[in-house]
Amino acid sequence: MAIKPIVLHPADVLEQECEDVTVFDRKLSKLLKDMYDTMIELDGVGLAAPQIGVPVRAAVVDIDDHHRTIELINPVIIEKRGSQTGPEGCLSFPGLFGEVERSEYVKVQAQNRKGKPFVMEANGFLARAIQHEIDHLHGILFTSKVTAYLNEEELEESEG
Repeated sequence: MAIKPIVLHPADVLEQECEDVTVFDRKLSKLLKDMYDTMIELDGVGLAAPQIGVPVRAAVVDIDDHHRTIELINPVIIEKRGSQTGPEGCLSFPGLFGEVERSEYVKVQAQNRKGKPFVMEANGFLARAIQHEIDHLHGILFTSKVTAYLNEEELEESEG
């Protein structure tokens, strides 16, 4: 189990467009495992490769539901609908939370760790987490989408 240090804002790697993954090998599998281990250790629901200093288009999401762990390599949102607003935080911004508007539904095309393409659909919180991680791969930070920052008391009230 390899827990990687999280890159904190401000860091250039967090605000740059990431490169496509073109080699699907053991190195990629290790990266995904390290990302997953790091995310779980830090109680996150998603982690993008640039958050551990690797500027490639890879992310993991696990909201602890029936989807289990989702690995997204070179993901592209091909459809989105609706709107939802809710609280978000980010491991690269410890202790910072804000209300963010996202699509309620997304359809995503990506590749798995072996390079095989797949399409998946997500609603609600899973759609929110996926959009947050895909934004990271384009150098877009949640802070650029916050409509109102939340203190811990407000955060607890919003999670009700």
